[in-house]
Amino acid sequence: MEYLGYVASIIIGLSLGLIGGGGSILTIPILVYLFKINPEIATSYSLFIVGITSLFGCISHYKMGNLKVKSALYFAIPSIFSILIVREVIFPKIASTIFSIASYQVSKNFLIMIVFSVLMIAAAVAMIRKTKNIPTPPTTNYTQLGIIGFIIGIVTGFLGAGGGFLIIPALLFFANLPMKQAIGTSLLIIFINSFIGFGGDVFKGISIDYKLLFTISIIAIIGMFIGTYLSKKIDGAKLKPAFGWFVLVMGIYIIIKELFLN
Repeated sequence: MEYLGYVASIIIGLSLGLIGGGGSILTIPILVYLFKINPEIATSYSLFIVGITSLFGCISHYKMGNLKVKSALYFAIPSIFSILIVREVIFPKIASTIFSIASYQVSKNFLIMIVFSVLMIAAAVAMIRKTKNIPTPPTTNYTQLGIIGFIIGIVTGFLGAGGGFLIIPALLFFANLPMKQAIGTSLLIIFINSFIGFGGDVFKGISIDYKLLFTISIIAIIGMFIGTYLSKKIDGAKLKPAFGWFVLVMGIYIIIKELFLN
């Protein structure tokens, strides 16, 4: 299963390079089910893997002129606060066993995987559906951009997910960015948010297998370069529905596994 996990790690970067999101959607299931990492610890690993992969994607998009730093910072700075609040204040106070129904116990790890599977299904539906052109405002609404950033930071903090599929629509609508610039700017935001969250976890003294973490990250970065290269030749819009069906199946599988197969 571990070797399959390494192969699957390529898809993390491939997705980020091709369509600007989806890497974090796959990272948690890969870590939990293929590498057998505790879901709570996996959220920390995910932040690093998605963050470092997004950094390399940022560099590529910067060279292509697809990076809007001002919009990224207005979005990312409020996100930093919500990420730190969730991971350093709220997350540690959630009990290992949240509540019990008869002999059935609902644990923190169970909650993480169920919430994550719901996010996967929601993201999958958004990818599968044909989206209409979103009317963009004449100017960037930095106030609303910051508010959305704070909200998405909560998702990033709790699930260890970069939130690319939430960030990109926000940049399209509130920052008035074309699609390619929204993808590049999204990667910068994901990098900032992910590393702030991971840095907070390291400061807390969380136990990390750095050899495994770096190995998965390197493979994901290779996938990112492949995805970025292919994005110049393949229309990402055509790949989104296919990837969406894949994510949908995985999300449903996680729910079934957590509810009935554990």
